Amino acid sequence: MMKDRFLPLVTAIFVTCLIISNIIAVKLAALGTLPMVGLLVLPAAVIIFAISYIFGDVLTEVYGYARARQVIWIGFGCNLLAVLAIWVGGLLPAAPVWHVGRYDTPGAAQQAYEAILGFTPRLLTASFIAYLFGEFLNSFVLAKLKIATAGKWLWLRTISSTVVGQLADSSLFITIAFAGALPLSSLGQLIVTQWLFKSAYEILATPCTYIVVTFLKRAEEKDPYDRETNFNPLTMRS
Repeated sequence: MMKDRFLPLVTAIFVTCLIISNIIAVKLAALGTLPMVGLLVLPAAVIIFAISYIFGDVLTEVYGYARARQVIWIGFGCNLLAVLAIWVGGLLPAAPVWHVGRYDTPGAAQQAYEAILGFTPRLLTASFIAYLFGEFLNSFVLAKLKIATAGKWLWLRTISSTVVGQLADSSLFITIAFAGALPLSSLGQLIVTQWLFKSAYEILATPCTYIVVTFLKRAEEKDPYDRETNFNPLTMRS
């Protein structure tokens, strides 16, 4: 049997979700109202970014922290490449015949490209920092809880790790991206709203996580415990 035969597929899904989420995050969606919170405004990326956390759980649970660490860095590199490609694409001179739908006035299509796909250094910094801290905390907590629970209560591990990871992700991104531009009360509301929504997403997806984890453990014939693992996120040593 080929070793870790499904790992490339899991990695591809994880990285694809990450890159897509960063592209569609520019759209803010109004998803109704919540008591004591008000209007629920979230980036469109929430529909898919949380899936990357689910597959982050799968990576750590099935393949161990060391493998998850490699994939997290692969995701970081692929996302950086996508950002650079989009940025360079925006720098290329627009062809006079380039029109997109109703954007038929000179330069309108280029402006639309820059408005939707353009990235500010501050938002990029916030996104990359939040991603690394959130994903590594998620993987670390899940791996440690797996040892503490002797492999029992997968739901407790996945939900707990997501609550911690998403809190770090939401807090860092919102703070770095919008501190000084929004009042503190608005920053806190955005952090709590995103954190609760993403955590609820993970809870609702728990049955799917169980199905994927159970299938992969049987298919790969492995169920690792990170008792001797080096948890330094900056090393590639196991």
